Amino acid sequence: RRLLLPVVVLLAWELVVRMELFSAYLLPPPHVVFAALWELMVEGSLWIHLLASLQRVFIGFGVAVGLGLPLGIVVGLSPRGRDIFGGTLSFLQHIPPIAWIPLFILWLGIGEASKNAVIAYAAFFPIFLNTIHGLATTDPKLVEIGQLYQLSPGALVREIYLPAAFPAIFTGLRVGLGYSWRALAEAELIAAERGLGYVIVEARELSQPALVLGGVLVIGAVGMVLENLLVRLEKRLL
Repeated sequence: RRLLLPVVVLLAWELVVRMELFSAYLLPPPHVVFAALWELMVEGSLWIHLLASLQRVFIGFGVAVGLGLPLGIVVGLSPRGRDIFGGTLSFLQHIPPIAWIPLFILWLGIGEASKNAVIAYAAFFPIFLNTIHGLATTDPKLVEIGQLYQLSPGALVREIYLPAAFPAIFTGLRVGLGYSWRALAEAELIAAERGLGYVIVEARELSQPALVLGGVLVIGAVGMVLENLLVRLEKRLL
C-alpha cells in the first residue's frame, strides 16, 4: 500500500514527459534521474557524498539533542522558566537557519563547524519545545500520587515526568531529525566540497536537473529510513 502512490507518481511523471506535456530538460523522466544516480553509485562518489552528509546531520542533530533535551527538562519543570524563556524562544524559532549562515561563517569560519551549527539550530527548537510541552502537560494527578509516595525530586522526574513526556519528546526528536535533513542543503551551501547538498548545488550550476532531482530523492529516502529507525526505537522504549 505504501508503494502504491510512489509508483503511480513515477508512472505519471514518466508519461507526462514522454507525451511532451512538460520539457524533458526541465523535468527529466525518472529513468534519466535513476541513470544519473546509478552512474554516481558505480563510480563511488555517491557514497562519499552520502557519508559526508550523514556525518554532518549526526553531529548537528547530536548537538541539538544534547542541548535541547536537558534545557527542555529544566525549563519544562519550572513554570517561571517557561515565562522567562517563552518570548525569546518564540522569537528565535521563527528565524530560519539560512538567515544565520552569514554570521555562522563570521563566527565559525567556512569549515565543518558552521555547517554543523546550521543543522543543530534547525533541529534544536522542535526537540526543546516538545520536551517542554511534554513535561508541562504531565497529568497533575500522577504528580500528586508520586508526592504521596514521598518520591524525591529526582525520582519524581524519573518515574513520573519523563515517562509521561516520552511521546512528546520522541515527536520532537522525529521532527528535529526531519529539520536536520531540510537544513542539510542550506548547510552545504557554505563552501562544501562534498555532500548531497553539494551534489544538488553543483548540478544546478552545471545545468544538470537530473542530478538535482536525484539528490533530492536520495535525501528524502535516507531521511525516511532514519525516521523509521527512530520510530522503531520509540516503540521499543515506550
